[in-house]
Amino acid sequence: MKSVRAAVLEAPQEIVIREFPYPAGQKSGLIVRTELAGICGTDKHTFLGHTRQYPGAESESVTPFPIIQGHENVGVIEEICSGAHSTKDFNGNVLKVGDRITMCPDVICGHCWYCRNTYGYPWCDNVKGYGNAFTAATPPHLFGGFAECMYLGDEVFVYKVPESVPPAVAVLSELFTVTLGIGAAKEVYSLANIGFGTFPSVLVLGVGPLGLLSIIRLRMMGCDKIIAMDWSAYRLAAAKRFGADSIIDMNEIATRKERVAFTRQLTDGLGVDLAVDCANEPSAFSEGLDHLRRVGTLIELGNFVDTGETSINVSSQVCTKNVRIIGVGNHPYTEYANVLRMFERLMTTVPFRELISHTFSLDRTKDALLKSMEPDSLKVVVKP
Repeated sequence: MKSVRAAVLEAPQEIVIREFPYPAGQKSGLIVRTELAGICGTDKHTFLGHTRQYPGAESESVTPFPIIQGHENVGVIEEICSGAHSTKDFNGNVLKVGDRITMCPDVICGHCWYCRNTYGYPWCDNVKGYGNAFTAATPPHLFGGFAECMYLGDEVFVYKVPESVPPAVAVLSELFTVTLGIGAAKEVYSLANIGFGTFPSVLVLGVGPLGLLSIIRLRMMGCDKIIAMDWSAYRLAAAKRFGADSIIDMNEIATRKERVAFTRQLTDGLGVDLAVDCANEPSAFSEGLDHLRRVGTLIELGNFVDTGETSINVSSQVCTKNVRIIGVGNHPYTEYANVLRMFERLMTTVPFRELISHTFSLDRTKDALLKSMEPDSLKVVVKP
């Protein structure tokens, strides 16, 4: 292969197919042939021009153009470059050419306070994400999954995919790892029924791919009632297939007051024990607080870019109800192996493949991004 084709976002909503030199002669790292690259909510925001990420943190950045997007990636090793790169993955599995791998897109520095004092989550002051922070203008250019090949440097955490897990399931690894943040509610559980207790009721706000995988995670964790809320009848039908007990179609139950009354009706007048916000819409965060019972917990999974502000009554929505609010700003790079084993174990009982509703060729990457924003889509992937 002398050149590599890639879909390059040169400016908001401007995608051009470009050719880059195959990254031969690298001193270290891996060259990976991309099999599938999932479209994330962050990719949609970047495409639309919402490029401010990790707002307010030391790691705050603005996505550079031109860029090759795509950070939910699975592919096959084409070349293990010479040099210092270990031929083992993050968990010590030996790697060879031809192995299928997935990756954590977040690259950490290893030297800042967070890298030296925390472990498992990339809370690094200098974190940079493949498909989000590395411009295609800088050699070797191929830092995102919307390309026939990717170059992964020494610093990238990679994970060998079990042979029984196909690309159409492995491509969900990053997103399913994000849902592990729901487990933070169990950490605050007490006998006073604070946090994620026994057999809880849960409202999932927004059932795109992250919300659907959250429903799967919640069902595995032993929830009693799972309520799914969205504008899309298509996605709500999928939520029912994946384990939701009840749905709230926001077209039919049009006001917040009516929706809160509905969840109260389903929970003996109390409100839900746990709300999981995957809507990527600030107003959903405020509404989620209204649906909680007293001493309930809200997990925020859905705002990885700056999506704006919302209003909250601190007294009535937070203090009077004694709620717990847990923000999840990333995902644990230590848990990919467990997620992959989970896929391997559950593939015959959980229809993970059905999460992929549309597959597009590299030439139709722009169409793929636009489709992912329509209400009749779930996980949309690019197949270079």
